[in-house]
Amino acid sequence: MTLRARLTAAFLAVVLGPVLIGAVFVGITVSEVSARRATERLQMAQTTVRTTVDAACHELRSAAQVAARTYGGGTAGERAAAAREGVQTGLATAVQVTDEAGVTRSSAGQLPGPWADCAGTGTTSTNRPETLVAKVRMTDRAGHTIGQVVAGTPVDRAFVTRLGSAAGVDVTLLDDGAPVSTETRQQANEVADTALRMRGDQVRATGDGTYVRLVPATVEQPLHLALSSGHSGSEALYAVLIGVVVLAGLIAVGAAWWLANSTTRPLFELASAADRVAGGDLDARVPVRSRDEVGKLGSAFNRMTREMQAYVHALTASRDQLRGNLGLLGDTLSSTHDLDGILTVILETAMAATGAQSGVVLLVDKPDGKYPNQLVARCSDGLDDRARSLSDIRVALGEGLLGAVAQAGEPRRGRVDGIELSPNEPRCRTYIAVPFSGASRATEREDETGPQPGRLRGVLALYDRLGQDDFDDADLGTLRTFAGQAAVAVDNVLLHQETERLSLTDPLTDLWNYRYLRVSLHREVERATRFDRHLSVLAMDLDRFKEVNDTYGHSAGDAVLVAFANRIQQEIREVDLACRQGGEEFVVLLPETDEHGAGRLAERICGAVRDMRVRLPDPGPDGPIDIGVTVSIGVAVYPEHGATGQEVLDAADDALYDAKADGRDIWRVAAVGPRRRHRTRGGGDRAADDFPPAADGWPDGDSGGASRRARPPRQTRGG
Repeated sequence: MTLRARLTAAFLAVVLGPVLIGAVFVGITVSEVSARRATERLQMAQTTVRTTVDAACHELRSAAQVAARTYGGGTAGERAAAAREGVQTGLATAVQVTDEAGVTRSSAGQLPGPWADCAGTGTTSTNRPETLVAKVRMTDRAGHTIGQVVAGTPVDRAFVTRLGSAAGVDVTLLDDGAPVSTETRQQANEVADTALRMRGDQVRATGDGTYVRLVPATVEQPLHLALSSGHSGSEALYAVLIGVVVLAGLIAVGAAWWLANSTTRPLFELASAADRVAGGDLDARVPVRSRDEVGKLGSAFNRMTREMQAYVHALTASRDQLRGNLGLLGDTLSSTHDLDGILTVILETAMAATGAQSGVVLLVDKPDGKYPNQLVARCSDGLDDRARSLSDIRVALGEGLLGAVAQAGEPRRGRVDGIELSPNEPRCRTYIAVPFSGASRATEREDETGPQPGRLRGVLALYDRLGQDDFDDADLGTLRTFAGQAAVAVDNVLLHQETERLSLTDPLTDLWNYRYLRVSLHREVERATRFDRHLSVLAMDLDRFKEVNDTYGHSAGDAVLVAFANRIQQEIREVDLACRQGGEEFVVLLPETDEHGAGRLAERICGAVRDMRVRLPDPGPDGPIDIGVTVSIGVAVYPEHGATGQEVLDAADDALYDAKADGRDIWRVAAVGPRRRHRTRGGGDRAADDFPPAADGWPDGDSGGASRRARPPRQTRGG
């Protein structure tokens, strides 16, 4: 069977099949729904008709009761006019009063027979009544019957129309002769014939599709009626459906023939040209007769054959050049510290060398990262609709394709058929993925904070090779080379970051070290000068720290230093800089803070350290040991206490000596102007100028100012 025949048959099946099935389903559904709605409407109409007839009987009884009361309690004249009183109520068109012997005593209007008595027994006779009547018995005061009153209303077309308006359907009063109906004469006869053959609450359809329900005479409903509801129109609908199916069939046959012919002819020509290209004839061309997708395919084929030779030569030369430059690329990657930039270069070069359409590099996130110990994408190229975004590409170890490669530590290549991919990794047809690990060196610091060197660093993955070919062993070898370069790059960046961190931070307390203090102090002074701001410096020294080391050992001293550093971090702002100057000496830089703010912070730190209890790492013979320490603080502010950063730092150090001399566990503010003494660093003896204190005990009104008394030499440690 040719492709043209298959396309024609498939198009006809796709188009005509649903049309036929839909037409049959619509016809059946419409018929069922029409019958069900008609049945429900007639059932509701039956209840409404009986209610309406019952209401008419109630009105007639009311009119008869009015006449009976007038006759029974009135004079002779009033008795003669009793029937007229009943008619004047408007509830009956005729009233007749008779005595016990049946003699008419009073009447108004005509009551032609036969009658349909509201208190009838429900006979099924089809003799049409002329009048609907209600009878009321008259009694005297002793309760003896003295006659009866009959009130009636004619059962004519107006009465039937009233019933039909109330019920919302057509009503026919059945009769052996011509029925009275709201329908036309012909329709009424057909409804009557159908109803007379029915029993109970059946619903039947007439020949023209009108649904009929019989309402037989019952107690207090003496009329024999038939209810009918509208024409369903099913036959017309069936005719329309058949016409639609026939028309759709004709259109489908013509469209299928045209579609098959216009599609298969260019494909046959394209297949012939492809065979020639497969045989090595790159001059093969196909005629392009349209601008649709098939025409675009032909144009693309012609352009492909024209450019294929140039691409083959260019790709061969490019691959040779890339493989020759791998060594140079490795040297370049090893000398930079921009991790994302390095990984981008590695990925782009790997894609060019292997002919991959897209790729991604994933690294294992640190335990303190957002996705700890998961593969997180760091750079990608050509993914487009293969993944939502780079930030969404993350895979747990052992999950999906990339997670399995990372967990096993072995490279893989092939097709994704039968492989369950993770929801967050890119979609592809073919793949090649290579894990890469760090170098063999390791540090204790890395063991605590991140993936250990020598263990998994990440995965380099490429997808869908150009030309729809699978990746081969040569591509695997190339990708392993690039994975090695990626591992070296990651190791170099991590080592650089760790070295940079260690060069600027104190390894014991994690605070900034003295080198970073000098750089930061110079920078903050320049900033304060430029924006005309204050810069406060707090010089802090733990009191009698040497006694802690001598009594409990250096491990206890280290524990105290760590606890003190943590307490400082809790008290200062994020913009403040806490540094360890050396030993038990610490410095805090407070940008945009004046003397008052610095004094408040110094007071708060003194109190916090005073309340701090440090549990020693080595318990004593009686159990764990908690010790307390205090701190002395010197405060200096730029530019009041110095024109340079070093001068402000020296002023804060002098104020710290004042705090030590005044009894420790306090803070003091440096003196302003020539009163401030200078000393050499190192903790030795210095000159001690004696300044007389102010009347209130503080110099120049500073609440925490420097003492004016002579200062003793500062201890080199633990002072």
